[in-house]
Amino acid sequence: MNILFQRSFFIIAGGILILLIGIGIGSGLSKTAPASSPALLPAQEALRDSKPSDGSVKVIRVIDGDTIEIEGGERVRYIGIDTPETVDPRKPVQCFGVEASKKNKELVEGQKVRLEKDVTERDKYNRLLRYVWAGDIFINLELVKQGFAQSYSYPPDIKYQNRFIEAQREAREAAKGLWGACPAGSKTIVAPSPASTESNADNSCVIKGNIGASGEKIYHLPDCGSYTKTQIDVGRNERWFCSEAEAQTAGWRRALNCP
Repeated sequence: MNILFQRSFFIIAGGILILLIGIGIGSGLSKTAPASSPALLPAQEALRDSKPSDGSVKVIRVIDGDTIEIEGGERVRYIGIDTPETVDPRKPVQCFGVEASKKNKELVEGQKVRLEKDVTERDKYNRLLRYVWAGDIFINLELVKQGFAQSYSYPPDIKYQNRFIEAQREAREAAKGLWGACPAGSKTIVAPSPASTESNADNSCVIKGNIGASGEKIYHLPDCGSYTKTQIDVGRNERWFCSEAEAQTAGWRRALNCP
């Protein structure tokens, strides 16, 4: 009887010991096994892979004074500013365009920069629209401050518009960069067409009355962001005005990027 009892005891004890060992092994595995991430749906994976990062990125090359190419092949257009053209095949190389491109290269080419979005993701050319920071230097603003670019803001991307306008005013008063090197009212190095210069015999009438592609009549003051870029074609019934009141009476409205 004692022998049978002893055998039963050892069998039960062995079973309990095996059970405890199994529980211990399972607990250890659960602590070391990495938690699996929830599976993404195909649409979520596509969004994750396509969404550009606004973190630190490397500038591979500078296209011109206000456009860069970053790692991965994306092109970035600086928001709120405009520099003279150098690479647009439809336009002549403009006054101070080469200098603006060189300055942009000096500031960012080969560097790590931080991109900041405003409202609009991309422009009509599929370029990312961003403010660009190299360390503590706000590149968009720096180009305006030194006279390599002018304020060229369009709603709804106007977060820093007031800073750009003020920097342009100071650069213009100090005749920095293009404001001292280029003919007043024009950034192009070629002579303007007769149609664009025909009407301003009175130099006190400096407000430009432009007609857009949609037929909208918009006037630009000398401090407006797009003033130097706007050409007057009297053949299209565009004209110069001597005062805002005169322009408004004639049916023109003030440009949105004016201070």
